[in-house]
Amino acid sequence: MKRSRINEIMAGAEDMVRQYGFVLPPFANWSPGEFKANKPIASRVIEGRCGWDITDYGQGRFDQMGLFLFTLRNGLLSDLQRGGGMCYAEKLLISRQDQLSPMHTHVIKAEDIINRGGATLIVELYGSDDAGNWAADRGGVVRCDGIERAYKPGDKLRLAPGESVTLMPGDWHAFWGEGGDVLIGEVSTVNDDVTDNVFREPIGRFADIEEDVAPTHLLVSDYDKWL
Repeated sequence: MKRSRINEIMAGAEDMVRQYGFVLPPFANWSPGEFKANKPIASRVIEGRCGWDITDYGQGRFDQMGLFLFTLRNGLLSDLQRGGGMCYAEKLLISRQDQLSPMHTHVIKAEDIINRGGATLIVELYGSDDAGNWAADRGGVVRCDGIERAYKPGDKLRLAPGESVTLMPGDWHAFWGEGGDVLIGEVSTVNDDVTDNVFREPIGRFADIEEDVAPTHLLVSDYDKWL
């Protein structure tokens, strides 16, 4: 993805976030220079990979396959492993109309996916085989706003604004907006986007960046290089 395109997506996404009554935290507004200057006091932001995250999954087709994310807060895997402390994470996402977030699951993370506003969110579901792999012939059970719901392989949940689904490790899922763009909330256990995303197809989690202009704000995938 070109950096100029990423900058445009950031600007549009912040407008949509505000439209539905959310405001991003102050560090969202830092320039790369301000981020470097604040590095000594922002270790938890950097280590938790909180911040801007825009991906085309390395496929170069953002409008067809892509996702906007902003990680608001993220806990520690060590806390999760010992069963106490900051064991949670929270994100805001934007799924555009017909923009696919491809089929994947997580090994560790359980998550609530919440339609915070906009159009209908479609979540396509499959179950796992005994080894945790995607299974074309298996379904499972999820909870929609706390209510159990069995799903058959390939079933599509339709989440209106205010509705949610709880996904556990092994619940394979893909999602997209139907009829318009959707602002999504994600509340989960500790999030690790580097190692805990398992895709059905051999694709990447992060975009390859073409630096045609300077970044407005850093992406979480920029931290290792820029900071």
